Parts: sequence; C-alpha cells; structure tokens
Amino acid sequence: MIPTDPLPCQRALFELPHDVSYLDAAAWSPLPRRVRAAGEAGLLAKARPWEHDREAGSAWAERARAAAAGLIGAGPDDVAVVGSVSHGIATAARNLVPVPGGRILRVADEFPSLCLAFDRVAAAHGMTVEAVARPADGDWTAALLAAIARPGAAPLAVATLTPLHWCDGTLIDLERLAPAVRAAGAALVVDATQAVGAMPVDVARLRPDFLAFPTYKWVLGPYGLAFLYAAPHRQDGAPVEENAGNQRPAAGARRYDRGERDEAAGLAMAATGMEMIAGWGPAAVAARLRPFTEALAAGLADLGFAVPPPDRRAGHILGARRPGGLPDGLIARLRAGRVFASDRLGALRLSPHVWTDEAEIARALAALRAAL
Repeated sequence: MIPTDPLPCQRALFELPHDVSYLDAAAWSPLPRRVRAAGEAGLLAKARPWEHDREAGSAWAERARAAAAGLIGAGPDDVAVVGSVSHGIATAARNLVPVPGGRILRVADEFPSLCLAFDRVAAAHGMTVEAVARPADGDWTAALLAAIARPGAAPLAVATLTPLHWCDGTLIDLERLAPAVRAAGAALVVDATQAVGAMPVDVARLRPDFLAFPTYKWVLGPYGLAFLYAAPHRQDGAPVEENAGNQRPAAGARRYDRGERDEAAGLAMAATGMEMIAGWGPAAVAARLRPFTEALAAGLADLGFAVPPPDRRAGHILGARRPGGLPDGLIARLRAGRVFASDRLGALRLSPHVWTDEAEIARALAALRAAL
C-alpha cells in the first residue's frame, strides 16, 4: 500500500553528520543503518559458515527478487538477479535478434552501460546507431518521437532509452515513447538506473522487452548487484554466463541469473533497502524530493546557472550549467565545505534523497556562493 501522508525526513536512519550536505544520491547513496546491519549479519555467514544455513542465501535471493519486482510492477518470475546494469544490458543485447541495416536508437551522451553492448551488435551486423542530439528546448521526448517517425530512415530495430538523462535529470517520457517504439516493430530496452526508487516505474505500462536497475543509488543498497526485468516473451534466451542455477528448467527470468548469486550480505542489504523504499512508496519519495530540487533551481538561477524548465526535469536530479562551463575545482571546493555533488558532462548535478532537509539545501547554496 502506498502511503498517502507526506513523507517526513528520514535523516535519522542514516549515519550522516549534521554538517554534511550529501546531494549526490545519483552517484552513490549512503546506506541506512538498517541496511548496513543486514549486510554485517550477512557477512557472518561467510565469517562463521559453521553457524549458518548455507541455503539461506537462496531465500535472500528470492526475497530480493520479489522486492525488486515490486518496485517496478512486475512478478518475481520476471526478474533476474544480475551483477550490474551492464550485465543486464549485455543480456538484452544477446537476446534480441539483430536486424541488418536496422537502427539502434538512443539519446546523445548516453551512459556507457547502455551503449557498449549494442555498439558491438551494430558493428557485427551492419546496423546503424542513431544518437538523438540534445534538443535546444530540452524536450527529449519530442526529439525522439521525431526520430522514430522520420521518413526515409532505416527501420527501427531497438530503442535503448532511460526515463531521464543521467547527467542532468531532463525527462524522457517513456510512457509516450514506448507505444511509438512498438508501433515501429522495434524492441525497447530500458536502463532505469536513475529512476527506480525515486519515481514510479511500471513495466505493465511501459511494456519493455528488458529493463535493468542497480541497488547502489536510489534503492539504498550495495554496489555490485542489479536486477533485470525480462518480458515473458523474452525469458527463454541465453544467459551471458552459464551456471548451475540458470540452466533449464530455470523458471522465467531466472534463466538470466548471475553466477554465485546467493551472496548473503549483498542480497540482504539489497532486499532491506528496497523494502524500505517500498514502505514509503516511490511516489511519496518523488513528492518529497521535488521541493528540494525546485529550491536548488531557484538558488542556482540567482547565481547565474541555467537549469532545465520545471516541466522537463525530474524531481530528484537537477543539472545546472553556466556559460563557459563550471569553474575549475568547483566540486573540490564544495567538498571542502562538506557539500557533495557531481560534475557530469559539464553540469553541476545535485541529487537529494530521503535524508535531505531544508537546512541541507540552505548549506549547499551557501557553500556554492562561497565556492564561486
């Protein structure tokens, strides 16, 4: 059940010092105390294996799989446990039939995890990769719709897309794009790294062929673990790595499970973090975070930064640019002031999460004024 009351600040659940403004969730989230404790308990299974049931790892894998599925509106049988988003995207690339002479569509400056496996497919099968240029008005959705329908273009084979651009949070409306991709007879592969946990994502509405997301950003989990949704008609393919657990008759997307899947510490952390997010509800998380990015946008505009229009940016990631680029050393100066953010493709990327409060935003803007 998704809570209807406003989500209060969850800072007390984390080990964040009072003077730290950590606005870098899009890079690497801190762990809640409860997630850290789950990981430490999981480590004891390896530190003292004689005291632990070795089969417990399988139970944690299924609990984490169910939690991941719940966050995207899927069933557990439709989700594989993989090692990373790049592992999941490589699985997708391996199991989509190449279309010689066809197009692979994406946006410009896309993150490498979503590009490299499909670049290899394109090179091997004479396909074209079309990277839609950043639109001057920030409307990625309109630019992509135009590219899909462009007269005389090579047939669209695969669209590899995200719900928002990773560097600055500009929105890419997959609910409008997915039907156009399907109407063109193409497959849809989604990297939801910067979306799951911080905004609603529903595979029943998007109907992707594959969708992947990791645990170390918005769902408050460990590094080195991710999940891959595979549509029912894509679940009988070949895994990237063969192991005893994913051989036939492995059910559903378990066909794509990684080797050494049942690592108790990481799975326990992932399940615990995702269950916390589910308890709040991604919609409630999104509603809490948008006022913070709005306040940051207003403050940054006063300091001479350009930010995307409100209706074309996500509520949890804000990318701001300055004429001539960011000043040299800006991120380091902010860090020295206990403010943490990222420089991504020349944009100052600020990304709050459930620990963020008004005081943290005020400290960040004050530190930015001083750093400039």
